[in-house]
Amino acid sequence: MNNEVSAKGLEATLKSTDTEEWIDLLFYRPIGYRWALLFRRLGVTPNAITIASIFLGIVAGILFYYNDLLINIIGMCLLVWANMYDSADGQLARMTGQKSEIGRILDGVSGDFWFISIYVAICLRLTPEWGYWIWLLAAVAGFSHSKQAAMADYYRNVHLFFLKGKYGSELDNSVQQRELYLSLSWKKDLVRKTFLWFYTGYTHSQEQFSPAFQRFFAALRAKYGEVYPQEVRNRFREGSLPLMKYTNILSFNTRVIVLFISLLVNLPWIYFVFELTVLNGLLIYMICQHERLCRQMYQNL
Repeated sequence: MNNEVSAKGLEATLKSTDTEEWIDLLFYRPIGYRWALLFRRLGVTPNAITIASIFLGIVAGILFYYNDLLINIIGMCLLVWANMYDSADGQLARMTGQKSEIGRILDGVSGDFWFISIYVAICLRLTPEWGYWIWLLAAVAGFSHSKQAAMADYYRNVHLFFLKGKYGSELDNSVQQRELYLSLSWKKDLVRKTFLWFYTGYTHSQEQFSPAFQRFFAALRAKYGEVYPQEVRNRFREGSLPLMKYTNILSFNTRVIVLFISLLVNLPWIYFVFELTVLNGLLIYMICQHERLCRQMYQNL
């Protein structure tokens, strides 16, 4: 009975089974759920957990600077711990209803802090051997990483929008975000306005990579307003669902497995090459398939 209740409680803290990766379902979500239960009893907020995950991830990255396997393994453990907290903060927010705009933005940038630390540490580690070339390789890989993560996040939220509706997704658009940004004062709302400046650019870049979806979505709103027929939502979900496995590959688990392998064999530059080749190829394929789906849906309208 306790296991049944626990399973139901865990399921309620998930965004959806459509968008969850098997590693998350087997490992991170169950452990994150236990952390969320503990933090709820302690009165810890989701934002505090996110901030803790940022510090853990940064320290993990710093430990990858050292050409010492034991220290690197400690860094790997800390990065896994950071991702447990990254899972727990969202689960706690859904469990308690403590959702906020700042929390969503903090959650979105936490991984950026982790990987900036990781990239800088690896570059410093390899500079004596590679010179400035490793910084150039890392810069291009980091730029690719940002686009991969952004589009994976966008397509996941688009899928959730058609699956659960407006309030089951975090799908935003740059026009609304810019209007909100312009309505705030630098003097009174410095922190929020700064976050929104970055977030507006972030959402705009996502929209630039998905022109067919933007056209389809605009046509859908023009025809149906805010309430879309279930048949349209089902058709989109059916076409989008096969792409969710690619959004997961481009997010955390697969790239971190490759990162850990590259550190274990003492060839950390392999991780940058993996991002530039395999993950960029996957990003292009995912965008093409999603745009193809959206063109078909637009024609059906």
